[in-house]
Amino acid sequence: QVQLVESGGGLVQPGGSLRLSCVASGFSFTFSRYDMSWYRQAPGKERELVAAITSSGGSTNYADSVKGRFTISRDNAKNTVYLQMNSLKPEDTAVYYCKARLRITESNYWGQGTQVTVSS
Repeated sequence: QVQLVESGGGLVQPGGSLRLSCVASGFSFTFSRYDMSWYRQAPGKERELVAAITSSGGSTNYADSVKGRFTISRDNAKNTVYLQMNSLKPEDTAVYYCKARLRITESNYWGQGTQVTVSS
């Protein structure tokens, strides 16, 4: 069973920064085989993809709404994926979820989420 634990959320003023972390673990789990991504869900809205990174870290993609402000990265030695969020806006307020995906089996695993609130 794969477990994903997010951390780093909180309350921040507009224009501020936060760095989210997601640590992965599990029996026979090889982090470097998984594509990783961050999603978010605001109240009353559907969950949306924020950023994704391939298993090797060689390719990333971002939602248009966060391009130039957010950066996804990973450290395969630490089984951790990060989301650096800069120039935060009130519309970035949401619960942020980490997802691990193994392409060969199309298996997906989700974390429990971490709340990010951008407000003055």
